[in-house]
Amino acid sequence: MRLQKNTSLALYSVLEFAIDPTRHIPAAEIAQKYDVSPHHLAKVLSELARSGIVESVRGVGGGYRFAGNARRITLMDVIRLFEDLAPPPNERRDPSDSTPVGMALGAVLSEIDEIAKATLSSITLATMLRLIERQQGRPVGPAAVPVNGEAVRMAGAAAPRRGGSKSAATQPAARGRGQAARGSR
Repeated sequence: MRLQKNTSLALYSVLEFAIDPTRHIPAAEIAQKYDVSPHHLAKVLSELARSGIVESVRGVGGGYRFAGNARRITLMDVIRLFEDLAPPPNERRDPSDSTPVGMALGAVLSEIDEIAKATLSSITLATMLRLIERQQGRPVGPAAVPVNGEAVRMAGAAAPRRGGSKSAATQPAARGRGQAARGSR
């Protein structure tokens, strides 16, 4: 599955806002960080605000902030705002697509797309925030408040998992048919 630039930018932005949902982040800050046009980013943020995932605050100290529930919103929820995931109704088919090899290859590619959609539908923003924390080796955002030199999680903040099995975000996506929804046994 290949994502459009707007979709990737929306995912980056939502995760930046979700890292610290209390902070109002100016669009210019996100645009500079990801080296995109502020005008282009404004269109993406407008769609995210219309969906209720972020909210816009005007004036001094304004910007955008995360307004959703990181434990419920999935990567696919954001992707669906910007991508048309349904196959086009009058998709032109190459004559080779109707050969046995073409049909077999089409079936495999279709299954790969379905596995990708299922995976993206199972990964919440909260899961992504934990992955970011693990990669940085420290808590991100307001979830960790230093007390006597030691990070303490605030109430309601999800603690990063340590040891044990890998999260769905870090497990290989290549599973057998039907295992994507059930998990490996």
